Amino acid sequence: MEMDQDTAKTLLVEGGTFVFLGVPEETQFGIDMQCWNTDEDFRGIKMIPPGLHYIHYSGVSKGTGDVSPRSGFMHYFNKKEFLVKMWDKKTEDMSKEEISEESIQRLKDNLLNLDRHLGPYPYEIWQKWKLLTSQVTAVLAQKLSPENGIIRASVELMSTTDADRPRGVKANKSVDSQENTGDDAEAKTPEGEDSAGQSDAKRAKRVTREQKEDSMLPDLKPAPGMSMRFTEIPQDKYPPGSTPEEITKHYLDQSYSLELMIAQHEEPLHIIGELQFAYLCFLIGHSLEAFEHWKNLVILICSCDDAIHKYRSVFFHFIRTIEVQIEEMPEDFLADIVMNKNLVYKKLREFFRTAYMSKVDGRLLTMIERFKENLTEKLQWDFTGLDADDEDERPVIVRLDGDEDVE
Repeated sequence: MEMDQDTAKTLLVEGGTFVFLGVPEETQFGIDMQCWNTDEDFRGIKMIPPGLHYIHYSGVSKGTGDVSPRSGFMHYFNKKEFLVKMWDKKTEDMSKEEISEESIQRLKDNLLNLDRHLGPYPYEIWQKWKLLTSQVTAVLAQKLSPENGIIRASVELMSTTDADRPRGVKANKSVDSQENTGDDAEAKTPEGEDSAGQSDAKRAKRVTREQKEDSMLPDLKPAPGMSMRFTEIPQDKYPPGSTPEEITKHYLDQSYSLELMIAQHEEPLHIIGELQFAYLCFLIGHSLEAFEHWKNLVILICSCDDAIHKYRSVFFHFIRTIEVQIEEMPEDFLADIVMNKNLVYKKLREFFRTAYMSKVDGRLLTMIERFKENLTEKLQWDFTGLDADDEDERPVIVRLDGDEDVE
């Protein structure tokens, strides 16, 4: 998209300016979805449309050309905002020191000379960027970003103290006895316990061994202030005191878990803002942690039934968001979510089926139909036969000792 004269004049007057002083030549620098290698005259970006933007950078070694992991930050530019940052040669990173008001004013007074060292914002990406960030407010971006404000592809890890490091895992008595007796464990199963009970015991045995192995490894955690602050996805998928029937219902329909997450935001649509924020942090910020959170959020939202009707606007924007996200997703990430009949495909298939069975109609159903067709065309995902159960979703036939097969 070429910028027309009226838009150019408006951005010259109202657009924001980001000044980045002391950046070495050939440093990778970008804003939003655009990235360049700087030259010796680079001083920053001008004509930035008011709104949320993602500024990012990577140091490049002069000798080897090695590129450091990407770092960056989200910032909401107000009209005419003038933001200044410095490069720290010692750390080869953006300086943590605040720029004095006097220094900023001198730069503003010298704007005519500074202007020729500022590159214009790549306006051709602006419309797509607005779609990708439609629900990410300035407050939400600050809430989800690390405490120090810097989003890093490679987070510094530190080991816990000896006092905090676990000294081992104590197995329960029943599991220990099974480990000692080996195959005799099955013979000592209490009368009336079925094969499922034996499977649970074996599973407990396996988990205990894994815990013991994990306890032998160094316990590393992100350095203070450097980890992302995503909303935690609930581990318990059902309310306390639920009956077995209710527990089954909440595992099949995870609307309860989604509501718990929504309750931690100021408004329901912020859960879509978090989905967008996580996507941008892995697409642009190269954060694998953000990729996992994005994937888990997609899986959770696709696992809901009742919430489709209660939070219609959330699901409307979910379709709009994930549609444009998949269009922008690089091939290597697509390969990760496409291979081995991945959970994203299965959950989207489940979501489409739920939407049809719940009789979703109107604009939302139209969007779902279009999204389904686009996925089939782009990824060759097969969404036929949504009215029939998949092989792994059909009722399981369990044979109990001495009984007929039951379903």
